[in-house]
Amino acid sequence: MRYIFLSLILLISGCSQLALEVAKEEPVFVKPRENLTSKLPILDGDSIPISVYEFTDKTGQRKAVPGIASFSTAVTQGAESYLIKSLQETGNRQWFTVVERVNLDNLLKERQMIKQTREIYEGANAKPLPPLTLAGVILEGGIIDYNTNVLTGGTGFAMLGIGPYTQYTQDQVIISLRLVSVQSGEILTSVTIEKNLLITQDGVTALKFYNQNTRSFEFDSSQTFNEPGNYALRSAIEQGIVELVKKGEGLGLWKYKENPNELVQKETQSEGTGKSETLLDKPNR
Repeated sequence: MRYIFLSLILLISGCSQLALEVAKEEPVFVKPRENLTSKLPILDGDSIPISVYEFTDKTGQRKAVPGIASFSTAVTQGAESYLIKSLQETGNRQWFTVVERVNLDNLLKERQMIKQTREIYEGANAKPLPPLTLAGVILEGGIIDYNTNVLTGGTGFAMLGIGPYTQYTQDQVIISLRLVSVQSGEILTSVTIEKNLLITQDGVTALKFYNQNTRSFEFDSSQTFNEPGNYALRSAIEQGIVELVKKGEGLGLWKYKENPNELVQKETQSEGTGKSETLLDKPNR
């Protein structure tokens, strides 16, 4: 029994030393996450003016805190910022021209101030402001569902009361995006994307009885990793934009630019007929 007790003391001292060494280490910088929308095919034509008025949390979910009535929301309330950023980076800033609509009042007030100031100092010959860029389509949607503890589980083993264990919990966030035509109000296409969030806990535990089982010694050490909710939300938004682009191409709303190598090959094949086929010759879908 004495040897077992000494072994437990050595184990605890080793864990304490490891914790001190980890605390002394410099924080590890996470590599930037790859943008899913950056690898889309090139758009055949000019960039598409698009507007986003809102992309809100429609779930009303609160952050789960055991034993506490939390007022913090489970997901961000500024998801439209992620959506706008993803649209701007789609196809390396080549697919969409995003116009400001979230804070449209501020924009109109600023333009009105510029107009009035110019009229005061320049009179009737004041130079007018250029017109605002108008969007042909509106991107609507929001975070429509957030489910906690969709999947839970864990594994572990122990020998002589000492052993490691692992537990995990999986949450799920669901978003919806729809593309609306400004001219007709028709919903051109829509997608729904689900993304999982993983919470894991790794630890080691030890439990021993001594002195004829009248006394006990217990040790427990664990570390929990919570996958950031914004990481999953951004991934879901980017995947939704990719799916919208693919579905729009299939419906003929736009088309991809052909690969230059394939275009040269087509021109070479058509030289025998005296006609060179280019993208300008192809009918619009």
